[in-house]
Amino acid sequence: MKRLSVALVTTALCSIAATALADEGMWTFDNFPSATVKAKYGVAIDQPWLDRIRSAAVRLSSGCSASIVTPQGLVLTNHHCVRDCAQSLSTAQVDYVKDGFSANRREDEKLCPGMQAEVLTGITDVTPRVTKAAAGQTGQAFVKARDAAIAAIEKEGCQGRETTLRCQVITLYQGGQYKLYTYRKYSDVRLVFAPEVQMAFFGGDPDNFNFPRYDLDCSFVRLYENGKPISTPAHLTWSTMPPKNGEAIFVVGNPGSTQRLLTAEQLEFLRDVSLPATLIHYSELRGRLIRFGEESSEHARIADDTLFGIENSFKALHGEELALVDPALISQKRSFDQQLRAKIMKNKALSKEIGDPWSDTAKAQVSRRALYLPYTFMESRAGFQSDLFSYARALVRSAVERAQQNGDRLPEYTDSRLPLLEKRVLDERPIYPEVEQVALEFWLSKLRENLTADAAGTRTFLGKDSPERLAARLATSRLGDAKLRKTLWDGGEAAIRASTDPLIQFVLATDAASRAVRKEYEEKVTGPSDRAAEKIAKARFAIYGTSTYPDATFSLRISYGRVEGWTNNGVSVPPFTYYSGLWQRATGQPPFNLTPRWQTAQARLTPTTVFDFVTDNDIIGGNSGSPMIDAKGSVVGAAFDGNIESLGGAFGFDDRVNRTVGVSTTAITEALRNVYGNQALVAELTQPGA
Repeated sequence: MKRLSVALVTTALCSIAATALADEGMWTFDNFPSATVKAKYGVAIDQPWLDRIRSAAVRLSSGCSASIVTPQGLVLTNHHCVRDCAQSLSTAQVDYVKDGFSANRREDEKLCPGMQAEVLTGITDVTPRVTKAAAGQTGQAFVKARDAAIAAIEKEGCQGRETTLRCQVITLYQGGQYKLYTYRKYSDVRLVFAPEVQMAFFGGDPDNFNFPRYDLDCSFVRLYENGKPISTPAHLTWSTMPPKNGEAIFVVGNPGSTQRLLTAEQLEFLRDVSLPATLIHYSELRGRLIRFGEESSEHARIADDTLFGIENSFKALHGEELALVDPALISQKRSFDQQLRAKIMKNKALSKEIGDPWSDTAKAQVSRRALYLPYTFMESRAGFQSDLFSYARALVRSAVERAQQNGDRLPEYTDSRLPLLEKRVLDERPIYPEVEQVALEFWLSKLRENLTADAAGTRTFLGKDSPERLAARLATSRLGDAKLRKTLWDGGEAAIRASTDPLIQFVLATDAASRAVRKEYEEKVTGPSDRAAEKIAKARFAIYGTSTYPDATFSLRISYGRVEGWTNNGVSVPPFTYYSGLWQRATGQPPFNLTPRWQTAQARLTPTTVFDFVTDNDIIGGNSGSPMIDAKGSVVGAAFDGNIESLGGAFGFDDRVNRTVGVSTTAITEALRNVYGNQALVAELTQPGA
């Protein structure tokens, strides 16, 4: 595992103060550095090109990215982005995760429960309205005033068109800008193709965040409306030609979260408190899930999706922790903060307006440390991987919040966000009480352990029960029944309070305590930190302008780069792997074993076909499924990972070693044709005009 080098840190921090260096940046579509790309790669990226690409880019509610690749609403993404869908469609008799899924006819395509697809159609700057609404406010009053303004803007933006549009105010530059993003949404998303998980994740956890790779990490879904596939004349062209070494590549997607603009004190909190605690919790839950899966093949199947998510997150967060413990990172960040403060002091008017937001942020981190454990276990991660608890809290809170004025609600229950929440709550999907009991027992035991047995929060949540006995009782909840959830949703607060379901009653009994710790956290941490960040952003704009990109916020971005390998400890790593390497790497033993259809496929595949490849594009979690696009606007691959060196990308970027890993469209096409025999899908992807 590599740590961020001093050079990387210096490069990343310098880029904040000037135009981004190298191939760095997750750029918004209304601030793309076309001149820089033209100068470096000789590629002209104009507004029509950007508009065409934006119209084909898709954000999935599963937390992933995707792209429209045919005129019939066919969408390319990663296998791990639809893994939950495949799991939800599976049974003890039919396992679409293990064995894969391939629909040769439209009528065989299956609805993905809870999944929504969104295509960005417009961006509007609403910064003045939001900042004016919260001007002069502090603490929770600042949070409430800002959130009320955002709720009003989102509601007005989609008024009367909520069935087809979603309006979301995106916070950029840590509160320096607020933009209203308007999305065309599709709530009927159906699974078309997913390979076996073993071939999508060949090499398993040992190969995760590494290269060379031999993963067919792709899947297809289709967008429907009124029971029919939608027409999508704005789509990407499917390339059957492999990418070339040195070729310019653009990655378009929705990177989830980076922390490149945080202060030194905020980074220290991540390093010292939240990341170590989270890693400990993930590690223990991982062990419990492995033990649970060893009890039977059915236990292994029903816990597989949760275990995959935990293992993937653990490895990524461990990479972030290793980056943060390098003293150079925070030292360089503190140095940059001091340089910015010195520049502010030279501008008396700006200095008077800004004050000392760094000190305000530092003070908020003291409160953040004190409140971290109760806020985590009672509010932000309450339930910890339990779907039943998530349903119960959503039902209880939505009943209360919907009775309030839109601007007075918790942000996740405003009018603009309720439709997706309702879909997630009401869509039918399997719930496994045995897995639920494991998750609930783990959460409650960690709550007691971390808050201590005598804490008020522990007494509220556990009473005189042990975590084991309470979890067993809560896991008998009937909220796995989608019809019951709909009855409770439609019945509102009266139906909720009349319910005898153990989890509904549990949330009713504990929610006041959860809300109280959330209120205190917003008053002492969120409000002061966000207010200070807004001031720092204003100072940064005044001195450096908007010549750089904002932190990732799971909103549409585009990064530029090239197909390029790298040097690892003096060893050159080529940018491509080929089909021939798959059989060389296969051992016959997990996780390097081939599935039955691939064991007999070698003779039908071209050994020199590019399988996976790397580029120096800047990405982060959330970019999974992002189309990798050439200068002509054709999709040549789907991003599914980064290398180990990229795990510190939350805090900085170094194009010498940070790499994006993708699966090529040539490999996907050949596999569909010669391994899975889905000729209809191949014909659709390669049809003239597609």
